[in-house]
Amino acid sequence: MGEPARKLVDRFTYSDYLTWNDGKRWELINGEVWDMTPAPLLKHQRISRNLFFRLTAFLEGKPCETFDAPTDVVLNEENVVQPDILVVCDRSKLTDSCIKGAPELVVEILSPSTGLKDRREKRALYERFGVLEYILVDPANEIVERFTLTDGRYGSPDIFGWNEPMSLTLFPELELNLWEIFDKERITAVNEPTPGYSRHHRQS
Repeated sequence: MGEPARKLVDRFTYSDYLTWNDGKRWELINGEVWDMTPAPLLKHQRISRNLFFRLTAFLEGKPCETFDAPTDVVLNEENVVQPDILVVCDRSKLTDSCIKGAPELVVEILSPSTGLKDRREKRALYERFGVLEYILVDPANEIVERFTLTDGRYGSPDIFGWNEPMSLTLFPELELNLWEIFDKERITAVNEPTPGYSRHHRQS
């Protein structure tokens, strides 16, 4: 079978998903098919690379492991996603072909074609399946939103600008310099005055 055929009544399942060999990337959310093409923009890829390398270096020697797309995450038979970056600490969820169950941390990098889905469908999905921390990176506006699961729900996100550091709820000892993640030069708040200069000095 090539790409997904239309079904009149039944929803698609992971078993259907495994038969699609058209070379495209697909996700299943509540049995509905979502096309992951076109390929992400270069800015998206740079952010993903920077964040993946930083997380991987921090987690070296720890029980948690970092993965990036395309890695299948099978939440149940009708929900199969490929997050941009994810961290799994429960190694019983790792199989040879996929991750079965919710990761502890998921990062999605917004793009024009997937932004609404990441903010709406996938946010609800990750909340429902118990992803402890959900990070949304917005390359266009250069902000990061951090959702933390509390009593089974995501509240309002903590929002960070590209010029700020950000720690993770799961790993508070890890501080991410977001200007490095976004590949930008940090802007200092106020330049220090030149030594010996007085801002009140006037020439006569």
